[in-house]
Amino acid sequence: MESEHLSIHSVKELLSGEKIPALGFGVYRNQGPTVVSACSAALEAGYRHIDSAQLYGNEMEVAEALSKSGLKREEVFITTKILSKDWNNVASCVQGSLQRFSAHDTDGFTFGVPDLLLIHDPRINPEDRLSMWKDVLKARDDGFVKSVGVSNFAVRHLEQIVAAGLELPVVNQIELHPFCQRRDIVEWCTKRCIVVEAYCPLVRGKYWDNPTLLNLSNKYQRDIGHILVRWSLQKGHIPLPKSSQPHRIKSNANVYDFHITIEDMEALDALDEGDNGAIAGWNPPLNVP
Repeated sequence: MESEHLSIHSVKELLSGEKIPALGFGVYRNQGPTVVSACSAALEAGYRHIDSAQLYGNEMEVAEALSKSGLKREEVFITTKILSKDWNNVASCVQGSLQRFSAHDTDGFTFGVPDLLLIHDPRINPEDRLSMWKDVLKARDDGFVKSVGVSNFAVRHLEQIVAAGLELPVVNQIELHPFCQRRDIVEWCTKRCIVVEAYCPLVRGKYWDNPTLLNLSNKYQRDIGHILVRWSLQKGHIPLPKSSQPHRIKSNANVYDFHITIEDMEALDALDEGDNGAIAGWNPPLNVP
């Protein structure tokens, strides 16, 4: 997918053969009716990819927004995640998600199964993590989810899957933005056609006073959020911007009428601070083998 021709309809093909929209909408820390209104605004703005998780406690509200949208189920890509602490309870966790997602099924709308299920984190020992991955693969093979992947996995965690002779995840979702680029993980995944999803693409506003961002915002006459999301898209990642404000939700998707030059992409790349630039506590921890 050439970055010059990106649109809100752009998709990537997963190793499973499924298509995933190249822009997603995150719902972390969104609860209750706010989730429904936020997801409704996102769908109205053209997003066709919503990233949820059991931890977020909003799977039911995501399904409610989708059921009220008038869109067909197959038009929207839905992700959920299971925490590693539930490594020996994958089957029942999956069934719990299915029940919550189907809570708003009607005669005219059936949720079916999630498009993507991720292991949310790697924070268990390697043996249990591999056991969990086998159970996640089984959930897919049993038809309870279409594709499976991981989140917050470092290269060593991914290499353990390879060493065990198991099927690769189709996605690795990590914190990813100009200040925390995790180049080792991105390179490893890209070489193996694993799609990299970027959470915290807007850096939660932390670095918005950075001179490079301010200069590019002025140059392109776009707000800093646009610069950050566009950078992620042009790098080939799938950014997952989040907001509960309808005007911000719509604005975050308004990134397809400009192109960041190679020189300016290099300037953004130069902002990388490695792990020191991370703003979330989920980044692959060094103390997890």
